[in-house]
Amino acid sequence: MRITEVHVNLRHEERLRAFVNITLDDVFVVRGLKVIEGQRGLFVCMPSRRMEDGSHRDIAHPISNDFRQEVEDRVLEAYANQCVLGPEAADHTEQDGAGPMAGME
Repeated sequence: MRITEVHVNLRHEERLRAFVNITLDDVFVVRGLKVIEGQRGLFVCMPSRRMEDGSHRDIAHPISNDFRQEVEDRVLEAYANQCVLGPEAADHTEQDGAGPMAGME
């Protein structure tokens, strides 16, 4: 499975830095990932829902640690690019492996 598009929507809230949508294999979208500023730096939260007891439960998440790391790497790279390059760097689409995110699999 390949991440074929990453769309970053910057936020300027206390800890929330961005909402992110990713597309997998050009056929499946996962919306609502978050880039959070933590005590040890940036990290990615998967989309989640608040439960009745106040806790949060992921509604979509990678099963393997390798794919989780790939998602985090790609999301944080797209976030950094958008922060440096601006809105024109918001969409990163690969086409036949030749795009700004090529070679990152």
